[in-house]
Amino acid sequence: MRVVLQRVSEASVTINGNVKSRIGRGILILLGIEAEDSQEDIDWLCGKISKMRIFNDANGVMNESLLQVDGEALVVSQFTLHASTKKGNRPSYIKAAGPDKAVPLYEKFVERLEKELGKPVGTGEFGADMKVALLNDGPVTILVDSKNRE
Repeated sequence: MRVVLQRVSEASVTINGNVKSRIGRGILILLGIEAEDSQEDIDWLCGKISKMRIFNDANGVMNESLLQVDGEALVVSQFTLHASTKKGNRPSYIKAAGPDKAVPLYEKFVERLEKELGKPVGTGEFGADMKVALLNDGPVTILVDSKNRE
């Protein structure tokens, strides 16, 4: 699994002109799932995301986690995070999991993150044409891949 974490002041997902989810201060999580991913990837990533110290403390130092600041989270599926650009100019998405595998893992990811945070998590809609709006705070943008844990 790959995620792009963006610390935000606010973020939202709109589908067909209707706002599906909106958060205030927190993290927008763009989630890419590949065929080899499992519950182990979900557990590791959700633990990492909830405890990653990317929010400023009273001294303006990134020293507090999403849990510590009682921030919100918004998870948006994004298969393009697994694009391979090695050959030619058209990205290949062969490593991205198909919907039969990705949808259940996406749902489990959201459930696990809700458990970690102790509150509901905003979502997009898997496979939908989504308009994602965000106000990146910092900017702070971090890439995390569950296959690169060392």
